[in-house]
Formats: sequence, C-alpha cells, structure tokens
Amino acid sequence: MKGFKQYRIALASMLLLGATMLAIQPAASAKPKPIGTNARAAALIDVSSGRILYSSNGDQSMRIASLTKIMTAIVAIDHGKLDDKVKTGKRAVGKEGSSIYLQLGEVMTLENMLYGLMLRSGNDAATAIAEHVGGSEEGFVHLMNEKARFLNLKHSQFKNPHGLDEEGHYSSANDLAVLTAYALKNKTFARIVGTREKKVPNPHEKWDYTWPNKNKMLAMYEGADGVKTGYTKKSLRCLVSSATRNGQQLAAVTINDSDDWNDHKNLLDWGYANYPLQKLASKGQTIAGYPFALGQGFSYPLELDEQDSIHTSLVLIDPKSTDYALGERGSLDWYLKGEKIGSTPVFEVGSHRLKDDADE
Repeated sequence: MKGFKQYRIALASMLLLGATMLAIQPAASAKPKPIGTNARAAALIDVSSGRILYSSNGDQSMRIASLTKIMTAIVAIDHGKLDDKVKTGKRAVGKEGSSIYLQLGEVMTLENMLYGLMLRSGNDAATAIAEHVGGSEEGFVHLMNEKARFLNLKHSQFKNPHGLDEEGHYSSANDLAVLTAYALKNKTFARIVGTREKKVPNPHEKWDYTWPNKNKMLAMYEGADGVKTGYTKKSLRCLVSSATRNGQQLAAVTINDSDDWNDHKNLLDWGYANYPLQKLASKGQTIAGYPFALGQGFSYPLELDEQDSIHTSLVLIDPKSTDYALGERGSLDWYLKGEKIGSTPVFEVGSHRLKDDADE
C-alpha cells in the first residue's frame, strides 16, 4: 500500500505499561535433545502459533486412514448447520470398516453424526455427512480439496470423506499438523474431539446410543484434549493427538506407527520441555519513540537460545486507508532469525481499541 513506512525495532527497546516482559522459561539445554518415533512419518505442532516443532518425513504423501475425518469434520462444521437433520442414504448403510450402524432412512442431527464420526470413526456417518453437506459424496470431496488448498496443504489430496484406502487419497504428517491446528481453533470441533463418551438418542431401541471415544490418549495423558485415530491394512496405525498444559496446546501426528500411544506421549513431553510458549508482549504495551501501543499480546514457542533472535518491525499504514480511519495505525511484525512469525496491530496510545477485551 502506498504511503506506509517500515521501522526495525530491537525487542529490548520495547516499553511496557504496567507490565514486564516475561523471562524465557528454563530448559534442560540450549538445544533440544534429538527425539525419534517408530512412525514412518511424524510431526509436532504448536497449535496457537502454527510452528512445527518436530518433523520426520513430514512432507511425504502417505495413506492416512481415518485421520481423513479431521478434514471431514471441519468441512462439515464450516459448511453445515449443527441442528440439520441428516438422513442416511443407501451409500452410507453398511459401509465397510468402522461404523455406528446407521439404518437406511435413519435421521440424526449433523452434530450427533459428527460425534459418531470422530468418537467411533463411523464410515457410515462420514458418507451420510458428505451427502448431506456436499449434496453428494463427490461434491463434499470437492469441498475437502478446496479447504486443503485454502490451508496450503501441498502434499494432500482427498478422494473420499472416510479414509478407506483409495488411490490418490493421501496427506502428510506436516499437512495433518497444519490441518489439526486449524480445526482445533474451532470451538465445536474441539468440543467434539475432546469428548470421552457421548450418548445419542436411538430411534430403534428404548436406550440411547453410547459412544466411547477410541482415542486412548484422553485417558492416558494429562491435559489430552483430542483428536483422531486411524487404521487400514495399507496405512496401518495412524494417530493425531492434542494436549494443553500451562496454556499451551500441542498436536502430534504419526503415520504408520507400531507404538503410537507411547510415541505421542514422548513427543508431547518433548515439545513442552523444549518449546514452552513465551509471552513476548502484552496488550497495551507501548513502542519506544512512538505514540503507539499494541492492540493485542503476542506469544510464541521458543527454544532457550532463540530469545536473542527475535526482532520486530513497525509497519505504518496509509493515513488515507479505511483501517486508519477506524483507528489502526499499523502493525508490529515479529521475526525469528529473519523469518516472519506473526503480527500485532498497533493503535495510538489512549485509543478506545486498546480498552476492549482482556489481554490475549
């Protein structure tokens, strides 16, 4: 945009309003100790920042079994209505593999179908959801691939909504990590995948359906809060898990892993120990030499020795722009070792925009 200016600011030159910079939390060593898994491919991501903390064969396209349903669920949530009545069609009934045993013509809300999809990995639920939301299974798959392009998942292609083996249906550990981080920011998705057991009305019997979650990490790991298991004879064991500790949410991905539960526990432990989420700035913090303050806080997961590699640049916007008229004056862009990692809006000190909401 014409008229903007950019200023490089050392992090140490930032001034605070009634707050102090939080010190980097201590770690065992400056560089994380190497870690490995039994998986053919694996990844670990910090959900809030999107920083991939660990990757092994992370960009290799592979069969992903029912991890596919992470995409199915978020597309259905984004495009459907939770209270919609979903009718089970012929293609859904008796779908091979895992099932919630829907009967022909059975009607269930989209929300309850999503519980059956994510807790019990129902392939019949996946098909019914796809036909309802997408108009057809093929139409829904188109939406899945549109979402993949939106998220820049360069190593993913979807052919069905359930993950049964099919040529040309694949993703990668890194892509699944990015997809999961996106999905977990959706409150409906997070609520569903974090549910340990769900009861749903059963139109055929006097008792409700009872669906325990297949994801054992919810009971095995402190702070675990999602996401999805998967298995086919060709993909073998696949798992995405997430957990939140001390306000930091991590998500781990393994594909074709013979010891996935232990590998996920170790990956998550390693992430929390070596990449704690650091609060680098607070909402309302002023910028030295300028009449500006930050419109929101900024946090990022850092290794012990990365603090000195953080720098910021102040970018001022055109005074003739709409954003300027609405009170914004620009942004403070954050860089780690020269790579941009985030941006926070800036406003004039005293602006009403600094008084709304609590510090992020």
